[in-house]
Amino acid sequence: MANLKQLAAKPEPFSSGHRACAGCGAPIVARMVLLAAENPVVCGCATGCLEVTSSLFPYTSWRTPFIHSAFENAAATISGVEAAYRSLKRQGKLPVDKEIKFIAFGGDGGTYDIGFQSLSGAMERGHNMLYVCYDNEAYMNTNIQRSSATPKGAHTTTSPAGRVIPGKQQFRKDLTAIMAAHNIPYAAQASISHWNDLVTKVQKALAVNGPSFINVLQPCRLGWDFPPEETVEIAREAVDCCFWPLYEVVDGEWRLTYKPREKKSVIDWMKKQGRFKHLFRPGNEAILAEIQANVDREWEKLLKKCGETAEK
Repeated sequence: MANLKQLAAKPEPFSSGHRACAGCGAPIVARMVLLAAENPVVCGCATGCLEVTSSLFPYTSWRTPFIHSAFENAAATISGVEAAYRSLKRQGKLPVDKEIKFIAFGGDGGTYDIGFQSLSGAMERGHNMLYVCYDNEAYMNTNIQRSSATPKGAHTTTSPAGRVIPGKQQFRKDLTAIMAAHNIPYAAQASISHWNDLVTKVQKALAVNGPSFINVLQPCRLGWDFPPEETVEIAREAVDCCFWPLYEVVDGEWRLTYKPREKKSVIDWMKKQGRFKHLFRPGNEAILAEIQANVDREWEKLLKKCGETAEK
């Protein structure tokens, strides 16, 4: 388990001074992930919020070797660096006892959608790397367009709520389950609201021999439309209402890592976000019921996979 005092005593691998919005969860993800690493790391980052706010030339928040890739190829870039590292070791150009870890970061746009082919290929080839998706559920960096991570009913600039459609019409893609289906050694879902769970999962992911994937929920105060000081609490409530359950898949075995004492209503969670405000006007009751039913259904399926039972 992660130790908070030990983490706090470590040098900061991701510095302050970045240009992220007040209340942005992406820098929290980067800090937690890099603090969890025990070995030197090489980081890659797809184009997106985290990259554009943390590496504006001539400044950088990254106190690690850092490679900015295009939207679509962060996983391919880091898999190539990892392959080169192994080659240099075989050639005797790097000491065999020197252990370096490789981490790629990408938002949901660069992971669920644009970079999915690159990510899937890297996982299938078996590179010894960790891919971290910081999931804010839309293309926030380019004015809040919908992605396949955007939940049903959410208002975005490309799924605008109005007389034609009531926000996004499709349910979100279950990317964590898709990555687990690649039969990789480790896949997990985490949230910035549960630091111990996230840090522990990063340490597990970096310890495996082979590819690993962690999907981290990080609310966007602009795209989700809530006060910036509520970011962590909004993330916590997403976990407690089981919209974003915390679990891991280790060598094909599913395990729940957090089970709410009392499962909250996803509707109450949605009320706190402006992106869903149109759904609370008369006439949208059926959509709200459908969203709650889907969360309940997916939670029951996850409990069965993990060998858990639902609370009465």
